[in-house]
Amino acid sequence: MDVASSFIDGCSVVSADTYDIVDPSTSQPLGAASRGGADEVDRAVRAARKALATWRRTPPAERATVLGRIAEAIDAQHEQLARYECQDTGKPLSQARADITVSARYFRFYAHAIDTYYGHSIPLADDLHVYTRREPLGVVGHILAWNYPMQLLSRAVAPAIATGNVVVAKPADETPRTAVALAELAFDCGLPAGVLNIVTGIGAEAGAALAAHPGVDSIGFVGSTRVGSEIAHAAADRVVPAVLELGGKSPQIVFGDADLDTAADTVAKAILQNAGQTCSAGSRLLVEASVHDAVVAKVLHRFSGVRLGRGLDDPDLGPLISRTQQTRVTSMLSEVTQGEILCGGGPPNVPGLSDGAFFAPTLIDGVDPTAPIAQDEIFGPVLTVNTFTEEQEALALANGTDYALLAAVWTRDLSRAHRLAADIVAGQVYVNTYGAGGGVELPFGGFRKSGYGREKGLDALDAMTATKTVVIKL
Repeated sequence: MDVASSFIDGCSVVSADTYDIVDPSTSQPLGAASRGGADEVDRAVRAARKALATWRRTPPAERATVLGRIAEAIDAQHEQLARYECQDTGKPLSQARADITVSARYFRFYAHAIDTYYGHSIPLADDLHVYTRREPLGVVGHILAWNYPMQLLSRAVAPAIATGNVVVAKPADETPRTAVALAELAFDCGLPAGVLNIVTGIGAEAGAALAAHPGVDSIGFVGSTRVGSEIAHAAADRVVPAVLELGGKSPQIVFGDADLDTAADTVAKAILQNAGQTCSAGSRLLVEASVHDAVVAKVLHRFSGVRLGRGLDDPDLGPLISRTQQTRVTSMLSEVTQGEILCGGGPPNVPGLSDGAFFAPTLIDGVDPTAPIAQDEIFGPVLTVNTFTEEQEALALANGTDYALLAAVWTRDLSRAHRLAADIVAGQVYVNTYGAGGGVELPFGGFRKSGYGREKGLDALDAMTATKTVVIKL
């Protein structure tokens, strides 16, 4: 059975212990992964520190060339990487292919962006020459989630190494294979040994060791709010910066004047994408009372036509990541005391799928907006519905959770769209659309318990550097 081993200082590192990687479509092992821990993390951090001295002084144009080669290599191995991603996560193969395409885009985008990333000259006085430099933070640690393994790794690594940092990344327990493959691929493309290191293992072991390591100068985390809080505490204890991309409970606000067919199509896709296991999933439908019945009927119709299946069969909807997650979502649905479950509500009764972690598309109408089902992140294909009659009521519902990551407004009234875009608390607000095909160029992050800091776009370059000010007396 193949073993996904840690990749440290340009070499594969096999740990004494391993654990199984499980196909969520069948609950059968796909292979094994090395169970790295504190020793492997320390080795990776030391390798990264050694590489930093040279890499941070490598001219941006040379770094850009390496990033461009990595993008080309991802394209060359596109299908194999997509199959790894599909098997490990259970997501439909077409969605996995899209993820690999976006991963390559990250390296291309930052290969171009670093060429025009400058400091500033400050005209303080005639006899002073004042300028700023953007300098790398140093050894950057990243602890990643399992829902978009290679996308998340690429969006973390590309801006970090573009700006002269070195990286130690800990992929999710369930999905380490594409992380290891990307590190090997990057090394083959000329990325020096130690610039990108991968430590496979269990979050409570390898992840905790990385977050607490005194040699890490910055930490990034994608995952739950609970674990994000622990990561933030570990960073605060060492007084290092952190970027946290945490949960979401994103609203889709549909007004009566919207294009209802387009809205219904997008609302359905935004919760079914990756089986709802997306921090930016549009998990709350807020619909104007006058069009409630029509919109709910349209969404219900789209849910009823969804084809479930194994990821490699490229269905509309794959499984959840694990039986544990399936049990968690089922338990959350069992606690619903108000509202009508119009479809779904549990694992599907579909021949051939009983061994996997599948969950049927679920639509719940008329929920209590203060109930856990409408407040907590479910991370499954579950959409709740609430109605409103006035704009301010819609706004109150939209802002009525602890999360604030994404939101969408569906209306033909541009004045209303701009008002709500300003007043909704969210890191991204979409109008008459939702999501942006990976959104490589768009700054991404949230407010409240959705985390802090920004990834993607040029903002990621700022997050991976610190400003040094130089003042020279003439």
